[in-house]
Order: sequence, then C-alpha cells, then structure tokens
Amino acid sequence: MTTLPLSSGHPVGTSAAQHLSPSFPERAAWGTVSKLRAWQTEALDAYFVHEPRDFLAAATPGAGKTTFALRLAAELLARKTIDRVTVVAPTEHLKKQWADAADRVGIRLDPTFKNAHGRHGRHYHGVAVTYAQVAVRAELHRDLTLSGRTLVILDEVHHGGDALSWGDAIREAFEPATRRLSLTGTPFRSDTAPIPFVSYLPDEHGIRVSQTDYNYGYGRALLDGVVRPVLFMVYAGHMRWRSSVGDEMEARLGEGNTKDITSQAWRTALDPKGDWIPSVLRAADRRLTEVRQSIPDAGGLVIATDHYAARAYAELLEGLSGQPVTIVLSDEKEASDRIDEFSNSTRRWMVAVRMVSEGVDIPRLAVGVYATSAATPLYFAQAIGRFVRARRRGELASIFLPNVPSLMALAGAMELERDHALDRRETGDPAIDLFRVEEDMMDAANRQEKASEALQQEFSFEAISSHATFDRVMYENTEFGAEAIVGSDEELDFIGIPGLLEPDQVRELLQHRQHRQARRKTEPGYVAPVVENPDAAPAAPLYRTLKEQRSLLNSVVGIWSKTSGEPHGLIHAELRRVCGGPAVAQASVTQLQSRIALVRKWMRGTL
Repeated sequence: MTTLPLSSGHPVGTSAAQHLSPSFPERAAWGTVSKLRAWQTEALDAYFVHEPRDFLAAATPGAGKTTFALRLAAELLARKTIDRVTVVAPTEHLKKQWADAADRVGIRLDPTFKNAHGRHGRHYHGVAVTYAQVAVRAELHRDLTLSGRTLVILDEVHHGGDALSWGDAIREAFEPATRRLSLTGTPFRSDTAPIPFVSYLPDEHGIRVSQTDYNYGYGRALLDGVVRPVLFMVYAGHMRWRSSVGDEMEARLGEGNTKDITSQAWRTALDPKGDWIPSVLRAADRRLTEVRQSIPDAGGLVIATDHYAARAYAELLEGLSGQPVTIVLSDEKEASDRIDEFSNSTRRWMVAVRMVSEGVDIPRLAVGVYATSAATPLYFAQAIGRFVRARRRGELASIFLPNVPSLMALAGAMELERDHALDRRETGDPAIDLFRVEEDMMDAANRQEKASEALQQEFSFEAISSHATFDRVMYENTEFGAEAIVGSDEELDFIGIPGLLEPDQVRELLQHRQHRQARRKTEPGYVAPVVENPDAAPAAPLYRTLKEQRSLLNSVVGIWSKTSGEPHGLIHAELRRVCGGPAVAQASVTQLQSRIALVRKWMRGTL
C-alpha cells in the first residue's frame, strides 16, 4: 500500500479507497463491492492521462461522485502531488457527509471548521466548508489554500454562480490551488451566471457552453443499472379560487391556460385545506405500502413549498399512516440530525421544505410527492435525484406530480443531457426553450428557509375548493393510462405495480394495465366515471388553446346576438353573471367552456 505520513503519525493510502463502495456514503448498489464502477474507472483514467489543474466531472445523482472524488484525492495524496484537501459543498449537512466518507479512506476532513478558527488542526488533511462560508472570508480560504499543495473539490460546482459575489470569492480563494476538481450531478444553472473554473467555448451557433471533461448522464446510468427508473404518477383535477381582485376563478390542471391561471390553479391544488393534496397523499401512501411489501424499509418524501404546508401535510400523513412523520424545515444542525435519523430508521414519511437539492441524501427513498411550486429545471432535476439512487437491481422510484405543463416537460426530459450556456438563443422549440431563465430557487433552498412569508405575498388569493383525479403515468417519456376517479380500480391498477421490477417489466406491465383499463370501458354495463363538478362543461382537450376557446365563445355570442337582438356586451355580461369568473381576457379554459355551453343551451331553446 502506498502511504503518505501525517504529522500526527496517521498515514493515508489508496488501499482504503479501493474498498470504498461505489456509491459511498451509502451502501453499494447491489451489495458490498471492492471495485470501482466502470464510469469511475473511466473518469480516473481520463484524469491521469494529462493530470490537468482543472477537471470537471458531471455524473447523475446516485452514480457515486463522492467515491470518484475521494479515490482521486487518495491517489494524489499518495503520489505526493498534494498534501491537503478542501471540500466545498452547498449545505452544512453535506459537509458532515463528505467528512464521514473521507474518513473511510483515511482522509481526515474537519466539517466543523469555522472561519473564526483561522486554521484547522494539524491532525486533519483539510476542511469541508460551504460556498457561503467561503464567500464571507475569501481571503482566509486563500491563505489556507496557499498553506500547502491543495486539492479543492467543488461539489455541485454550479452553486459557485449563485451570486456574482460568490463567484468572485471562490475565484479569489481557490485560484492558487494546485488542483481543482469540480463536480456536478444535475443540469447546470438555469441562468447565465458563469461558474468559476469552468471553461466555456462557442458551439456551432456561437453560444458559449461549458466544457465537461467527463460526463456520466442519467440515460447511461439507467442502462448500467446504477440508478432507478422513475414512474411519474400524474394527477389532474378541478380547482376553484378567488383572485386578488375578487373574481372567482376555476380551472383544471393540465389545461392550456395562461401562466398566471396555471400557477394559481397549481397553488390551489397544494392548499392543504382542499381535497386535492389529501387525495394525492392518500394515493402516495398506498403506493408506499405496495413498495414496502418488497422493500420493507422504503421511505417517502413530500417536498413542500413552505412551513405551513409542511406541517399540514405531515399531520395528514400521520392520520393516513398512523406513524409519526419527520419534518425538515431548514438547513440547520437540527435539520441535519433529523435527516440522519430518518435515513437510519424505517419510518414511512418525511416532509421537507424545498430542502431537497444536494442536502437530502437518503437511498431508501422510493416514493415522492412533488408538492412545491418550484419549477426550474435545476431544482426539479435535483429533487428527482433524491429518489434515483439504486441499492439493488429492480428498485423503482415513484413520483406523484400535479399535471402542470412545465413539470410534464421536465419529467419528459429526464434523460436530456445539456451544458451550461453563457448566452441565450431562442429556438422556437419548446423542448429546448424549456430551459430558459425563470427563477433560480436553489440559493433559498440551501439557506435559512424563508419561503413561507415570501410565497404568502406572491399571490393574494383564496383557495375555495380542489378535487383530484388520476390522470396518467409517465415512464420513459411515454404516457400510460387515462383519467380515473381517485380510489377507483383504474387508479389502483397503476398504484399497485410492484416495487421491484426490471425496466422492461415495468414497460410491459404498464402496457398491460393500460389495455385492461381500455377493455373495461367496452364491457357491457360500464358506466363512465363522473368527475368533480358535473354541472360544468366538459374540460377542453389539451390541444385546445385559450385563443381557440375565446374565438369560439365570440362566435357563438355573435350568433346569439343576431338571433336575440341583444348587443355582444350585454350577452357577455349576462354570461359572466350566470357562470361567474372574470372578463373573457382573464378567464380560464374551464370558464370559457362553461359560457360556451350556456350560450348553446340558449340557442337550443330557440330552435
């Protein structure tokens, strides 16, 4: 074994790193192994061809970036290329996780180091710090970097661009480093903030994009059996709320409404006082019960928007499961301890307030409920990444989603690999333009959670009612099943899919359940399920846009005006009085459909 002595007499070598699980700090994917995964070996080989000062490795969550980085660190220490290590992580929780992992290979990192300490103890090889910590005292960390030949590991390096001051601080602190290893597990930033120590070159369109030295995406990891396939259980439903100007609104999730109407319908669905979220939580709890038949310690995670919702969801889940629910509200030490406790237990559920990026790493998570209004590509990818870590072959992740167009597009793009661009180019292709600047929520997600107050101010509306319907299942960007009543046999067919299946078996079983659902509709005596609000007009198909509905309404109003002799304005006013809701320009698809249906009733009455 090659070793490097420490001043304290404790050696570090490469043999310990050889026995580190490929997915450490968790269990190996299918038992204890002593060899690196193929991608980890490839990445190490790629590094040692030239031993560059900067190396950027992108690997999907759950693939084993920690193992790769620590094996590389052990090799560089053993070769005496470096003599100290600094790990920069996004959260306090991850500092401890890195230190625990490093200790397994004989590398001692101090995760309790504070800027006020000035120096770490001589018995440590280095420190584990956060990006925020470096930003506060960049000059101190520069001095630490200069105190020896330093390897800097920048975990989830895209956080280096969270703020201009952060990027400047990280460059100042680690510019003198002997080696820098940058890691990322998710698509790069949604904005154009440059990431420190990442190279950018123009592509064929002149757009400056990041250059990755090694990439291991979700698609390849899925083929290798390193990560789990994901079932997206999609739920729609009818929403009613009162807007800030007093208009009573209604809409169905998944309709082609404006962004504002979609956002408020989505917010109404997530209101714990309605029926939508309790129905979805009940379905998710049933799914978890099914999964635990084959994976007894399987756990579930609900991703909430704010503290109020998190506590309400936890209360609902405790009533459903009869067990206490772990609540994680911030990135403080107490929250980190709760995460560790849940990870090492067999509890069914945890509820977290958007603290689901790199800070929550629990391999037994198998069922998730996406009950937050966060919808950036980066946040969504990191949230789903909490569920894909595989411990053995055949494990399946199930994520419950509201039928919101932006989320459906992100779920369909799970296997899309992309680089970080410093320039924007509008393509007109929704699949590409999906990744445009919206709102980078990751900074708030990894700091003291203040979402509750901010979100209460974002919309001033009153949720009136919400009802859920099972909509479909998405798997490998393919849709299975059709709308069904929550609790019906059609819904239970998909919720009851076994928790241990190979990807091909999942596809075949979904097709079988879909065919069985279709056969039921052709059987004698079959009665179509009556969804909520039966007096309303049927929901518009997804291909119908608001513009089409407005045009259709104006057409039927014009016909009725000629028949009745009433002016258009009076007809629209009467429709609004009878059906409720705002003016035509602000009405949802559902409200426009209701008015169209009413005019047609008037017309049938005169024919």
